[in-house]
Amino acid sequence: MSRWEKQVTAENAWREYPRPQLVRPNWQNLNGMWEYAIRPKTEGQPTQFDGQILVPFAVESTLSKVTKGLNANQRLWYRRNVTIPSDWNGQRVLLHFGAVDYECNLWVNGGLVGSHTGGSDAFDFDITDFLKTGQNQLVLGVTDPTTEGEQPRGKQVFNPNGIWYTPVSGIWQTVWLEPVPNPNYIEEVRITPELDSSRIRVEVLLNKPITNPTSAVRLTALDGTQTISTLLVRSGRVAYVPIKNPKLWSPDSPFLYNLKAELVTVTDPFPGTENRNRPRHNDAERSAYAKAAVTGNPVDAVTSYFAMRKISMGPGKIAGQPVMLLNNKPLFQNGPLDQGWWPGSLLTPPSDDAMVFEIDFLKKSGFNMLRKHIKVEPARYYYHCDRLGIMVWQDMPSGFLSGQDMGRSEVVEPLRRSKGKEQFELELRRMMNRLHNHPSIVTWVVHNEGWGQYDNVRLADWVKALDPSRLTNAASGWSDLGAGDFYDIHTYEEVPNIPAPKKDRVIVVGEFGGIGWPVTGHLWDPNKRNWGYQTYQDKDAVLKAYRTKYGKMVEMYQKNGVSAAVYTQTTDVEGEVNGLLTYDREVIKIPVETLREIHAPLFK
Repeated sequence: MSRWEKQVTAENAWREYPRPQLVRPNWQNLNGMWEYAIRPKTEGQPTQFDGQILVPFAVESTLSKVTKGLNANQRLWYRRNVTIPSDWNGQRVLLHFGAVDYECNLWVNGGLVGSHTGGSDAFDFDITDFLKTGQNQLVLGVTDPTTEGEQPRGKQVFNPNGIWYTPVSGIWQTVWLEPVPNPNYIEEVRITPELDSSRIRVEVLLNKPITNPTSAVRLTALDGTQTISTLLVRSGRVAYVPIKNPKLWSPDSPFLYNLKAELVTVTDPFPGTENRNRPRHNDAERSAYAKAAVTGNPVDAVTSYFAMRKISMGPGKIAGQPVMLLNNKPLFQNGPLDQGWWPGSLLTPPSDDAMVFEIDFLKKSGFNMLRKHIKVEPARYYYHCDRLGIMVWQDMPSGFLSGQDMGRSEVVEPLRRSKGKEQFELELRRMMNRLHNHPSIVTWVVHNEGWGQYDNVRLADWVKALDPSRLTNAASGWSDLGAGDFYDIHTYEEVPNIPAPKKDRVIVVGEFGGIGWPVTGHLWDPNKRNWGYQTYQDKDAVLKAYRTKYGKMVEMYQKNGVSAAVYTQTTDVEGEVNGLLTYDREVIKIPVETLREIHAPLFK
């Protein structure tokens, strides 16, 4: 295990506030020891439980203290009691789950509250009506088909081997309680920077619309603690907050502004005017509400943050070959394939410090980007990417059954049943919605190497329409159908291949490298194959191979207009030993200073 996993206890497991983009001061962390049981899924709730599990670590993980598998015919049960603080009386109480893999049902005090399907997205239940004074019992039942279903799951398989890893079932991110105002509260704040107009577009979304004309939203943008812009708008309206002389976000200068959003009451700007005669969605309404007088205390208030940055594509130094731009200027994106697996905690990072260590290591090594590979991280991970300054390509987790994937040279997509497509698209949209505000995320990756690929052209267009503020990589590697903003090849040869030029898309090497080195004493399982795409046994051979591969990448950047390179990979994962770090994060295979020197020509 890594040093951070060895430090985890029931008392210190994930104590940080889990939602940095929408912060309220009051909350209660429910991570720690819960009761658990594994039973056939055909049985009802158990009366006797099997023991205790450490939440938020998956039941298969070492850190969960259970380390048992869950098959497709079983249900994993969780149980614990909670007491609601007395000063939350009169408010609604939300129970949040950072992520549960895969389907779950929640009971509170014996009453069925609701269900959720989807293994990578945060969700919540309003449990207010189920609560009583004193102790309240929470029971969660979870099923997970893993490889027996076509649901999005990334690299999880029942029989881990090669590039496929241990399953992750049940709760695997923070569980917490939050009081919110009753009956109306701020549920979502959606922020989109519009750099060319020196403003941000902000949508403050309530749990339900308020039609009362005295309801408004006050937005305050701050540089540190200094207010730089304020705006008052009627609730239910888009706000455009001016940011004069904006400080730009980039990997070299990851500046973040703070934002406060308040639900307030104002004096009616149009007293005595019938609703049908009031100005709506026009300059007269905007002007009147901007000058309205706020009365009393805010109904609700949350804090967030944003950055002024723009990601786009445009002309580069090779005529006719577009390149990626950051803030309207060309910038090569150099990053690793980053899978986010840990030996003792699997998909759940062991701690905040562990995540920061990795991002800091990559930054110091001369990487300005990472490709988060078919996994969605906890929100705090992206917060640290925002804060530390590293761009992110965010993959959609893949999911497919045998016969639903494409070969390397195939161009005909397999048929997918409607249910499978509906669930994939629901989870894709959820991922985009939950992560929308993070400035570090610059690219959405729809499909990888034909794994479960279907309707790729339609989905790329849909993703672009949903979020025109970012670039879309429709198909990373293999089955390119001409969609999206990228032409992306994977090339694991000793000397990487060059992507063909494209007049209408940027060209990138979405995966290359894969230099394996099994370091004795730091292998997940010494009896495994412990392989790389090319495997060496000493640091000199590894360094020579790395210099060869990156030498070719520099040549592609200078002569072919290649926009980005993704090296496989940040760490070893289980039996795959092609990481820059060992799986336990203890051995750095190539010194940081050497990596930085090798990468430096990509930024000249």
